[in-house]
Amino acid sequence: MKINGNAIRPGMVIEHQGRLWRAIKIQHTQPGKGGAYLQVELRDLRSGTKLNDRFRSSETVERAQLEQKEYQYLYADGDMYTFMDNETYEQINLTAEMVGEEQVPYLQESMIVIVECHEDDPIGVQLPDHVTLEVSEADAVVKGQTASSSYKPALLENGIKTLVPPHIEAGTRIVINTADGSYVERAKD
Repeated sequence: MKINGNAIRPGMVIEHQGRLWRAIKIQHTQPGKGGAYLQVELRDLRSGTKLNDRFRSSETVERAQLEQKEYQYLYADGDMYTFMDNETYEQINLTAEMVGEEQVPYLQESMIVIVECHEDDPIGVQLPDHVTLEVSEADAVVKGQTASSSYKPALLENGIKTLVPPHIEAGTRIVINTADGSYVERAKD
């Protein structure tokens, strides 16, 4: 499916230069001279190499057609991660690069994820938007800070550091955004 160059969004997979690329970061730029363009950081899905390229709105790019299927995360064995198809009970193993190095810490047993395939070949994993994790360490609150805008550093059970509001203590379960690792809310469970 062809799309305009300015319609590329983070996470989108496109065919460019004969290979499959995932858009990591985008930045819309309007220089003083010339037309506006989209500066896109791309990562090759096969080799993991990165590329920065510019796309003008007049250009068209081919968006890759991906099959998406729900899988359940089972376990990790070294650098391999095992997922199971809930309909056929078939298991697949994916490397950390295929899952996404930044997404691996958020994997939890029995988590339902979406595995993306291109021509029956798994190329990536989409995690749920939010996960619930426990705070293992949280800094003490500094008296005198205004509660509305102050956040303090905290360490989560998966080893990720994030900023949380002052009322969050160690042992509290919180909801985290998997896209950027930011605090969303206190868990309701």
